[in-house]
Amino acid sequence: MLSAVTFAAGNGSGGMNSTGSNIAAEAFRRLHGVAPAGVWSAPGRVNLIGEHTDYNDGFVLPFAIPHRTRVAAAPREDGLITFASVEEDGQIAVAEPVRLAELAPEAVRGWAAYPAGVAWVLRQQGVGGGADLVVAGNVPRGAGLSSSHSLEVATALALLGLGDAHPSTSDIAKWVQQAENDFVGAPTGLLDQTASLCCTDAHVLFLDVRTGKQEQVPFDAASHGLEVLVIDTRVSHSLVESGYGERRKGCERAAELLGVAALRDATGDEDLPEELRPLVRHVVTENDRVLKTVELLKQERYAEIGPLLSGSHASLRDDYRVSCAELDVAADAAEKAGALGARMIGGGFGGSAIALVPEELRERVESAVAEAFAEHGFVAPRMFTAVPSEGAGRDV
Repeated sequence: MLSAVTFAAGNGSGGMNSTGSNIAAEAFRRLHGVAPAGVWSAPGRVNLIGEHTDYNDGFVLPFAIPHRTRVAAAPREDGLITFASVEEDGQIAVAEPVRLAELAPEAVRGWAAYPAGVAWVLRQQGVGGGADLVVAGNVPRGAGLSSSHSLEVATALALLGLGDAHPSTSDIAKWVQQAENDFVGAPTGLLDQTASLCCTDAHVLFLDVRTGKQEQVPFDAASHGLEVLVIDTRVSHSLVESGYGERRKGCERAAELLGVAALRDATGDEDLPEELRPLVRHVVTENDRVLKTVELLKQERYAEIGPLLSGSHASLRDDYRVSCAELDVAADAAEKAGALGARMIGGGFGGSAIALVPEELRERVESAVAEAFAEHGFVAPRMFTAVPSEGAGRDV
């Protein structure tokens, strides 16, 4: 079995051709004595709005963040997959290698299950072959910023690159989802991997999950004197161990009882058991909030999306019931200090919140959130401003 390894090696938050690629490549040389065949990378993401709608065939609006996971890779001829990661102190942690032909769900534990799951799925697609993989990155783990999907997407691009395979991004997203669902055991939708693959610089990605239709919507908060402040509560969450799966099963049950393909099609909840009605209410209203946000952004009415963000948080807290005390304190403190709106992001039960903040008030908002956390006896949060960045690709 593999133990959990932290992969948070420090490069700055620059684009694909940054020092992060050099860190991954140099670590590969230190470990294997030769240069890698290439380095591939994928970003984490912030979902501006549209939470828990992806697996209900709904609408989402993510953007890629500058933080990335990089995978330096080279092929092997003996059918083995080796895994290593660069630690925060620059040391290289090596996990137990596995034989590609012997990969199966639950055969690999810890962080290495994510790249192993991708290799397992790609082998089923005819892309098979041993490989040495060395991971370096700075997407915070457990922060609701999609660190696992950035690792999986970067691994997929690396293995596909080594195999000279060129599938569509939609196929890659589905394969990564299969790895997450069937190998790792997290019943995630298509939001995170699609965002990591398809987001572009200076845009949010308006995605209709049912049809796969994508639209890149310009998003330049700075030009409107605004910033998107990410508040990492440092309450680590796990979609495998949390109530995420229960919520998804509840949505599937509600759709079945309503006689619709997915809750995207729901128009009411009158005929449902009481415990399922709030789930439907959240999905229906959240899809509406996404559509309204897109229209406001197209009209450059950025400040007016604030109440929609706050409405999303209230719905996730009260109807979907996936928030936690730290997320609620973060959103409340940010708004009281002048944020135009704030909400939790990601699967919930921990992770991060975002706040839409006027530039001149950012320091005040950060101080207010930090003080509120201290007053509640919480661990000090980590905060940074997120800007829409480029999606996954080959660095070197």
